[in-house]
Amino acid sequence: MLRAFAARREAGPLVTQPQLRECPGCGLFQIVPAMTANMRSECERCGTPLRATRADPTGHCLALTFASLVLFAVLWLSMLMKVSTAGIVHETTLLSGPAELVRHGLWPLAIAVAFTTALAPLIKFAGTIYVLIGLRMRTLPPNLRGIFLISRRMGTWAMLEVLLLGVFVAYTKLGDLVTIQLGPAVYALGILTIVIVWAELALDPQAVWDEIERRGQTHAPMPAVAPLEYRAGAAGCEDCKLVCVPAEHDGRCPRCGARVHERKPDSLNRTLALVLAGVILYIPANIYPVLTVIQLGSGAPSTIMGGVEELVSSKMYPLALLVFFASVLVPLFKLIGLVSMIGATSLTGTAENAGVLLRQRTRLYFIVAWIGRWSMVDIFMESLLGALVQFGRAVTIEPGMGALAFCAVVIVTIFAAEAFDPRLMWDAAARNPHRTALPSAASRSDGQAATVSSG
Repeated sequence: MLRAFAARREAGPLVTQPQLRECPGCGLFQIVPAMTANMRSECERCGTPLRATRADPTGHCLALTFASLVLFAVLWLSMLMKVSTAGIVHETTLLSGPAELVRHGLWPLAIAVAFTTALAPLIKFAGTIYVLIGLRMRTLPPNLRGIFLISRRMGTWAMLEVLLLGVFVAYTKLGDLVTIQLGPAVYALGILTIVIVWAELALDPQAVWDEIERRGQTHAPMPAVAPLEYRAGAAGCEDCKLVCVPAEHDGRCPRCGARVHERKPDSLNRTLALVLAGVILYIPANIYPVLTVIQLGSGAPSTIMGGVEELVSSKMYPLALLVFFASVLVPLFKLIGLVSMIGATSLTGTAENAGVLLRQRTRLYFIVAWIGRWSMVDIFMESLLGALVQFGRAVTIEPGMGALAFCAVVIVTIFAAEAFDPRLMWDAAARNPHRTALPSAASRSDGQAATVSSG
């Protein structure tokens, strides 16, 4: 079905074919109709985005990803900041942060910082370039599907935009302690953040998978014409979105080779275990110091809330609010949100009770899954401060064990959000009749058309 303003739009050439899709938010099987360029398809039932088409689905992204790789090299190879106090000058690069964490024995924290700011972005950029160039070659290079799978999965862990916010917070906090001069790496990071977002918006991942399928580099042979009818046991691949019957292909997607399940295995138990681990880790993360500022031989450890209070005392109210939101409220919001979704799925008793605010809870899940990574801003800030401010007895900043516990909270809650399957909320409300363990419902599970709009 088309929204009115999209239907009145002058039709351009079709760039996609009708495809059967399972909504990752509610589990509804529906037809994504043929679309023209620059249109957006959403689930007819819960509003979850299903596809966004582009006039040039890969070319713009390839150029922007090349630019990202160049800026990434500038970011890691050039000076980040120059700080000075009491006649002592200290220059740092991004590598200085993980190195300083290792020097203080916090090597797990150093690994997390290095992975999210260096390794994951590099894999994402290099993998995307390899695939997009490979699809332009007469003879395809090997394993395009596997490399594209990995590069897309790295998107969750590539946190350069969060790093930019951490640099801003560190720069603001250092204003009263030392004299700061920004280096080329800071400007490269600012431009890189914009280019990354632009490249992601310019890419149509489904067009890449369609081209990999068309060129024949799939995990298993594919039918000449994709079926548009739901079949018993069918499920949507979480990676390439293909609807298939996993039992026919040893449990794997015939196109990309990823494991396919009707629902994420043991989703509620795994999510609950990870949430409980996050709750336990949240206590030492807020009790133990995350930073110790030693100035002229004296200083005191500072917890997360202590750092917020110091910013308030210095009348840096916007920055205090930002740190409080990212470091205190966001982890709590994720933990409470996941607990509420688990409870609404498994403890409601009846389908009627489980159906309360289903659409809103589905949207809440995607917000929870997206927002958690921004809590890493505090970790990046502490890594930078520890590397920048090392002036002996004049002034020194040392990271603390609380930062390690807090980083563990962030990582555990990201895994918890990944483990939860929002479709289970709709199953519990008996909205997916194709699930044989559930009673029948009025909603159809196949043959419906997704909502399409211009975008």
